Amino acid sequence: MNNEAMLKQLGYAPNEALLGQIDKIVRNTKSFEKIQKHILDLHEHLKVDDSHVAMSNSEDFFKIKIEAGSPERTEEAKEKIDHFADKYKVSLRQVEGKNTFYILGFTK
Repeated sequence: MNNEAMLKQLGYAPNEALLGQIDKIVRNTKSFEKIQKHILDLHEHLKVDDSHVAMSNSEDFFKIKIEAGSPERTEEAKEKIDHFADKYKVSLRQVEGKNTFYILGFTK
């Protein structure tokens, strides 16, 4: 899948700036090609919890943002994220004090 298609699946309207940003993210994410499809699947699964995968504005990574309206839905989203990380061997880093996680890449 190319970067333009990925942007569209994440809900962005592709333009030169976004294509440049996603290119940096892809290059910065370890073994991105091994987890790309799974990132998009996670994005779809998180929508029901008012959560999503997006491009970070502050770091060259994708981020997972939990915006669920209740503690129960927040917990459901966290379980999906944990399952994603464990099943596909993805390294995450949580932003201190927030329900936001950076997708660092594939780990062996």
